[in-house]
This record gives sequence, structure tokens and C-alpha cells, in this order.
Amino acid sequence: MLTLLWVLSFPIQAIAAVPPTIFAAASLKPALDDLAARGMLGQPAPRLVYAASSALARQVEQGAPADVFISADEAWMDDVAAHGTIAPGTRRDLLGNALVLIAPRGSNVRVDLAQVQSLLKALGSERLAIALPKAVPAGRYASESLHALRLWDALQSKLALSRDVRAALELVAMAECPLGIVYRSDATSDPRVRVVAIFPPSSHTPIAYPMAVVRGRDNAANRALLDALRSPQAQAIFRRYGFDAPPPRQGPQRKDARRRG
Repeated sequence: MLTLLWVLSFPIQAIAAVPPTIFAAASLKPALDDLAARGMLGQPAPRLVYAASSALARQVEQGAPADVFISADEAWMDDVAAHGTIAPGTRRDLLGNALVLIAPRGSNVRVDLAQVQSLLKALGSERLAIALPKAVPAGRYASESLHALRLWDALQSKLALSRDVRAALELVAMAECPLGIVYRSDATSDPRVRVVAIFPPSSHTPIAYPMAVVRGRDNAANRALLDALRSPQAQAIFRRYGFDAPPPRQGPQRKDARRRG
């Protein structure tokens, strides 16, 4: 009888030991990896999958085995919610961020974003690294800022488009591009680059990172994971990596927001 009870209980124990899977925007990788390594996201540590928010959103909508989704903007979380693929009552705002212009660490380039010609002169005949504006939140924010600063038309033919913001960061870190637009958190996490300028917050949509439990995965463990991410201890780690508190909510994003630029 004891043997039978052990056999019957083993699958339940095995299931309980399976770590949750977090689908997270690529810009969160350094901070989330650190939190997981410190054991601050539970044991066993979650499985962390990183990509552009757009790619992750589509995978979640198509039934990918994610437990929690963290987007780098409201628009892609709105899209997932519109498809009915997040658990009701679990959406929370996790973080904020800033948009910055970066250069390789050894570069002595200077840019004044208040002067239209300054960025153009610093770039010269080279290319500006940004994430894809029509799909990736970091690219959309970059497009919004360049439009607001009246630089988009002059720079559109000089853009080096990357699949996500970490790829744009890598182009600059490897000195393949002299300048790039990424999040402040990306620049903070990589000693190979330096911040040249900070884009005015008024030039782009407020940067917010909403998170939610995926539909069908709503349980106490996954809700506890959301609480762990928002805990003061975790927030202190996020701040160390260049993130902010989430901005005040602005209401639902326009449905076409991510398609601009």
C-alpha cells in the first residue's frame, strides 16, 4: 500500500516542482536573470524566455506555454488582453524606463538633442541602431521621439533596424554603429556603451512594463510570482539596472499606436 501511495503521489510532486515560465521583453533580461539567480523569484527559478514584446505577444495568443507575460509597452499587453489570453484581474504595472541615445564606451561623440543638426552631424554617413519601429516597443518609442524632434525624415534612410532592443544595443557595443537608441536600463547593464543623451519624456509615450498571468495559468503560485516581482526587494534590484517605478496610467493605448513610425 505504501508503495502504491508513493507511485500515485510522485506525478503530483513532479508537477509541483515544474518551474513557471515567464515570457519577458528582451530589455528585462539582465535584471530578471539577476533576480532569478538570487532566488528572489522562487525555487525552482522560473524559466525565462526573452524576445521582442510583439513576438512574445503573438506566441502567447497562439497558445505558447507561458505562465506570465511581461510586455515593454501597454499596446502589446492590450493586444493580448483583446484576444482573451490573460487571466482576468491579474494585470499589473511593473516598471517604467527612459529612452536614451548611446555610443560605444570609447567614443567621444557629443549630441545635444535640442539642436536638430547635432545628432545628424554626430552620425555623419553612419547608421543609427534602433529596434523595429512597427513592431518593437523600443523602436516605436524611438520613432515617436525622432518624429517629435523633427529628425525622422532626415534619419529614416540611415537606420539600422534590429529585431529587438538588445540587438540594437549590441550593434553599438560592438561599434558596428556609432549611435543607437535603447532604454536606459540597457545602457546601465552594459559597460561597453555610454549614454550620450536622454530623450525628453514628452517626446514619446510613457514607457511602461505591464505584466499579467496567462489565461489558464491563474493559480496561487503564479499570483505569488507577480507579488515577488513587485516586492520592495525586487524593485530595488530593478532600479539598480536603470528601471523606474511605472508611470501613471494613461488609459488604453490607441489600437494603432504600435503601427506608427
